[in-house]
Amino acid sequence: MIDTKVFDCTMIELSRHHSDRKGNLTVIENSVTVPFNVKRTYYLYDVPGGESRGGHAHKDLHQLIVAASGSFTVTLDDGSVKRTFLLNRPYQGLLVVPGIWRTLDDFSSGAVCMVLASEGYDESDYIRDYNDFIELKR
Repeated sequence: MIDTKVFDCTMIELSRHHSDRKGNLTVIENSVTVPFNVKRTYYLYDVPGGESRGGHAHKDLHQLIVAASGSFTVTLDDGSVKRTFLLNRPYQGLLVVPGIWRTLDDFSSGAVCMVLASEGYDESDYIRDYNDFIELKR
């Protein structure tokens, strides 16, 4: 697993095109807007109040997490330092690098969390036990 820190993760401002009459448009392009090629996209919605999502880390996967609608918090943990981000703008995304534990909480009513991932689903890339994560980080 790559030795990464929470400070390797950052908010990315996505291009925003505005029209008073027609609404807004945000564009995300492989290796232009995000520093990887998107190979998988999924979204979370209808998360019941008080529930958490995430609760894992990835060995190799990069992600861009976007609040397509509503808001939620993302807490990142590198085993030593934690950072919490409020995602509430559809033209901003949180870049999460491999080797970072993430937890998503505080979903507002109607929130939609869109995730763009650098690879397809691979169960062997997940670290789902926090104690195992801490051991791998050492």
